[in-house]
Amino acid sequence: MNDLLVLSVGSFIEATAIFIAFAVALFIGSMLLPGRRVDLVDAEGATRSFRLNGAILLVVTLLVVGAGHALGWIAIGRIQALFLELFIVANLFAFIFSGYLFWRGKPRAIGGDWRDFFFGQDLNPVHFGIDLKFFSYRPSLIALAIFNVSFAVVQYETYDRLTLAMILYQCFTLVYVFNYFQFEVGMVHTWDIVSERFGWMLVWGDYVLVPFFYCIGGWWLIHAPNDLSIGAAVGLVALFTFGFWMFRGANQQKHRFKQDAGSKIWGKPAKTLDGRLLVSGFWGIGRHLNYTGEICVYLAFTLTVGFESWIPYLLPLWLIVLLGHRSLRDERRCREKYGELWERYTKQARFAMVPYVY
Repeated sequence: MNDLLVLSVGSFIEATAIFIAFAVALFIGSMLLPGRRVDLVDAEGATRSFRLNGAILLVVTLLVVGAGHALGWIAIGRIQALFLELFIVANLFAFIFSGYLFWRGKPRAIGGDWRDFFFGQDLNPVHFGIDLKFFSYRPSLIALAIFNVSFAVVQYETYDRLTLAMILYQCFTLVYVFNYFQFEVGMVHTWDIVSERFGWMLVWGDYVLVPFFYCIGGWWLIHAPNDLSIGAAVGLVALFTFGFWMFRGANQQKHRFKQDAGSKIWGKPAKTLDGRLLVSGFWGIGRHLNYTGEICVYLAFTLTVGFESWIPYLLPLWLIVLLGHRSLRDERRCREKYGELWERYTKQARFAMVPYVY
């Protein structure tokens, strides 16, 4: 019993050290690595500055971890072994960090109720020139990538091979994460960055939900009994490619339009309603096809697992509920903002997320 207690305490200490070292290294990297800066006027009228070096930070992190593993300095498979301990540490951090954000909140909100803790008080808290809310996407998604890589390492070390399903899963997830940072400039203009305050809801989502839940498919693939057929693999590549094209294409079209209303969409000048709402490309077909594309991407992740268990399918089901509800909130917010113009838009882009269905 004492040996188990010592081992348990030792694993939690190890997990805590890994978590702190990882977060601190990414924070220092965000401060020091090169990257262009963009400025944004937030909902409170303040100008915020963001350094876009997430892509190079991701690459440097993966190279350091990979080189450390090759040289025997870092055991990537150990990350998978400490998954539960890291999960508990991440939850503790989320509550401590959220408490700190609540404590340092604006004087007008000090002493507020639970909603100030849950939703946050400040829009964009900054430390050492780093926007904490914008930064938190980095440990979130980079940790997700490292967890997924650790699953592949454990499978290889256990069975001396990688299954086709694991190889596809790794390719899909790494492309998705890398492209997020490649398109990091677009994130500066998202609802979360522009208007959401930074409290427990976003902190827990960044440091716990995304890295520990979104990797559920990779965890399941380590000991998956059945591999993919070539036909199934081709189908999944097609689904991922289609979803990625829709998800990223729709977001890029909107971003280009916001930067330059005279930009071209699918080779033609962008069409708009009163110069305010884009009705070209994906945005002339559906109002939230970017959400639909993202669901397709995550469904491709999950289908690599096959149908041995329903548990990995909790991820796409969660995203359907989350993004479906977000689309309803977007509709309500846009109707309030644009009024009659939004009603005109819905007559042109008649479908919300699924053409001819919804």
